[in-house]
Amino acid sequence: MSEKYIYDLHEGDATMRNLLGGKGAGVAEMARVGVPVPDAFTVTTTASVETMKRGGEWPEELAPQVAEGLKRLEERTGKVLGGKDNPLLLSVRSGAVVSMPGMMDTILNLGISDETVPAIVAESGNERFAWDCYRRFIQMYGEVVEGIDAHAYEDALTNMKARKGATLDTDLSAEDLKELVQEFKQISNDALGGEWTSDPVEQLNRAINAVFKSWLNPRADVYRKANGISADYGTAVNVMQMVFGNRGETSATGVCFTRNPSTGAKELYGEFLTNAQGEDVVAGIRTPRPLAEMSEVLPEAYKQLIDTMKKMELHYKDMQDMEFTIENGKLYLLQTRNGKRTAAAALKVASDLVDEGIIDKTEALKRIEPSQLDQLLHPAIDPHHGTEAIARGLPASPGAAVGEVVFDADVAAERGGNGEPVVLVRFETTPDDIAGVIVCQGILTAHGGMTSHAAVVARGMGKPCVAGAAGIKIDPVGKTLTIGDRVFKEGDVITLNGSTGEVFGKALELIPPQINEDFKKVVGWADEVRTMGVRANAENFEDASKARELGAEGIGLCRTEHMFFGADRLPAVREMITAENSEQRAAALEKILPMQQADFEQVFTAMKGLPVTVRLLDPPLHEFLPNLVEQSLLVQKLELTNAPAVQLEEARRTLAQVKKLHEQNPMLGGRHRRGQGVCRPHGTGNRCSRGITAAALRRRLWICPQRAEFLHPGRSGQGRQGRHHHRADQAGRPGQRERHPPAPHRQADGALRQVEHPGDGSWQRPGPGTQHRQQHRGQRQEHRRLPGGRCRPDRAAARLPRHLHHQAAGPGQVPHRRQRRTAHLLVLGRGVGPADHHLQRGLPDRRRGPGQGQDRRVHQAGDE
Repeated sequence: MSEKYIYDLHEGDATMRNLLGGKGAGVAEMARVGVPVPDAFTVTTTASVETMKRGGEWPEELAPQVAEGLKRLEERTGKVLGGKDNPLLLSVRSGAVVSMPGMMDTILNLGISDETVPAIVAESGNERFAWDCYRRFIQMYGEVVEGIDAHAYEDALTNMKARKGATLDTDLSAEDLKELVQEFKQISNDALGGEWTSDPVEQLNRAINAVFKSWLNPRADVYRKANGISADYGTAVNVMQMVFGNRGETSATGVCFTRNPSTGAKELYGEFLTNAQGEDVVAGIRTPRPLAEMSEVLPEAYKQLIDTMKKMELHYKDMQDMEFTIENGKLYLLQTRNGKRTAAAALKVASDLVDEGIIDKTEALKRIEPSQLDQLLHPAIDPHHGTEAIARGLPASPGAAVGEVVFDADVAAERGGNGEPVVLVRFETTPDDIAGVIVCQGILTAHGGMTSHAAVVARGMGKPCVAGAAGIKIDPVGKTLTIGDRVFKEGDVITLNGSTGEVFGKALELIPPQINEDFKKVVGWADEVRTMGVRANAENFEDASKARELGAEGIGLCRTEHMFFGADRLPAVREMITAENSEQRAAALEKILPMQQADFEQVFTAMKGLPVTVRLLDPPLHEFLPNLVEQSLLVQKLELTNAPAVQLEEARRTLAQVKKLHEQNPMLGGRHRRGQGVCRPHGTGNRCSRGITAAALRRRLWICPQRAEFLHPGRSGQGRQGRHHHRADQAGRPGQRERHPPAPHRQADGALRQVEHPGDGSWQRPGPGTQHRQQHRGQRQEHRRLPGGRCRPDRAAARLPRHLHHQAAGPGQVPHRRQRRTAHLLVLGRGVGPADHHLQRGLPDRRRGPGQGQDRRVHQAGDE
């Protein structure tokens, strides 16, 4: 039995999305529930995939099935493709499984020709309408199917309007359009070296094949990669009877959302144009009108549209993005899909749908993409900036964007990809601009509306967008943006407020984002069902505080080396790395220690009561040291300019050290040994541990022995990626080591120091856990109580390295034996009492017994 590649409209439904694509399944489902849609058939995604596998050649059964599907469509509509009396005109549109707005191609008005135009004029009684459809078909077919440069047609249209004194396309008369058709045909013939086929069936097959190919075009590939969409899905092709929004002022086309895709509010949102086709709206060719105004010009169709919007949202139980056409007062729906929305709107819609009883909390959580939460954490413009806007447009996508003006999407892609903040400024964006849209800070367009391509894509990607900014003049050749009497060149900085549609002529100050009630509510729902804990990466007070505010349950990785990248700290680190003897190195380390200790104190304070995992040191040596080439050039410059001898000598010394430490692959070699940890053992982990311990003591913190965690950056030859991750709550498992809890350390006078419990400020008395039993290599080990509620660790516990003994006790003091053990254990900032057990340390296990004696550790690949 041959594969079925063609499905008529009545054969599909919403469950067939993977086969019919989102558009085909959506139209079939609307027809099934009684929504007015044009008749159609769909070429399946399977046909697209098979064609790709065959290198662009169709499966043998596809062409005959397309012909049979066309014949059935002609029978149902009573029209014939290419017929001279009652011609059938078709649209050929892509329909991916996952929505990819604007990324693939569409051909409208297929079937119109010199032979069919008279019949269309006679049937419609509107000569201008017929020639308008013809010029649109030549342009779209030429661009999409024949690959003719789009600018050739656009330039001809622009010149025609200039000659006729027309502002808009709709100002051109029937005679003007007839003349334009002849120009378009000549452009096509010149580009192709002859006329293209006039057979409408062959045109249909070539159009279907062009849509197949558009699945693999560069912009679609960029969009798929950015959104994690598999290239293996392929695209369906929807062949649909044309309905016309360009038949006069009783006809219209538009796009609507059942809720506001920017804010999520349950309000009317959409745009329309009278006497237009769909591309005029989504491509931003004309600035459309707000949907509410349609109630005045087409009241009956407007009422029917509002009812249909409500019906489809309840049917799909989600916000819908719908395309519609009104032909002579009659409404047709062309598409419905779950609408792209901003992060704030996603939270609002999910929350409101739960409140309205349409979905439950679990379903609401599934509606929110993890990447959308990141968008909520972006800064906003300070509302008290006091700067006057220099231009205003439509608030197409909310948020703040500050960056340098660029006029070309490829330039935006290159510079934005290098981390430069840029704002893409265009007449209107096209799908080909997607690479620049992804990496830019924001988008400003002179044309287009709230539902244009720029707006839809920007909202989906969380990019601020101001669309249809009236009064701005863009010169893409001269690379200038003129707003009033101000001229901005490429590289000048502007600020966009996508929430208000304002444009500012300088960089405005941004403020941290504010978490709203919808965010708190949805995150609370997630807390009710989640099983995974969430911690943050943080190395300073600000990041740790923000992480805690956002619900982090601790710090999963405090990367010690990140504390030294600041301009005020980097010189001391370089001094330590390039030191030529232990005295110089010790002097540099003494400069570093107070900085590091202060950072740990702040992090522990911010995370009081929560675990903090510290990676002792993982230095990217090539990032701490000056660049070899740049340092060599600096030395040459100093030599040529007769710089002071001291300055020159210092530069030469630094260059010699950089050459000595230079490596072809910095990720191996010295970094794999953690920079200097093996070669210079007193320079990394020892001093880092000292800073951690001192910070913990100063903050009066204890460790939770069952949650104590720290990372030993790898030792040569041990562990995957040379890294060891220790957790006390894994003690007693094979390959783990067990350590007992510390006693509270004594002050110089021998008195026990009071240590606060972060939860209630008091000691946690030892409970039944003091007699906690744990099986380890067949041995039973118990904690023994000492007077005063203290616990005596087993004698097998290893002692601390000597460098920790003295700093824990203080200068000139002899540390108590239990204090010596305590010092190394204060690795994290979570305070508890002495009843917690089994603190594991990253020291060799010195216990002897059957199968014991080797160094047993927990191995876990860390975060680079």
